Amino acid sequence: METNSPSGTAKPQVKVAEFRTDSRYRLVHFEGHGWEPLGPEEFEPRIKQVFPDLDPRDPVRVEWADRPWEWPAWHPGEA
Repeated sequence: METNSPSGTAKPQVKVAEFRTDSRYRLVHFEGHGWEPLGPEEFEPRIKQVFPDLDPRDPVRVEWADRPWEWPAWHPGEA
């Protein structure tokens, strides 16, 4: 049974890996689905697809390794 204790017993359902500059993507782990490389435009729609009731800005359920809501710079036409 899950409780709302201050110790934070709820665990993240989504984990976003460290920010890297060698890719336009960030690796995102969805509980029960594994890791996926996602760009900023794919992030929220994918969360809603996997976990329809999850708020992407919930810091308890969505854990960022660093630099929340930042993606590496990318410009169309770059490899």
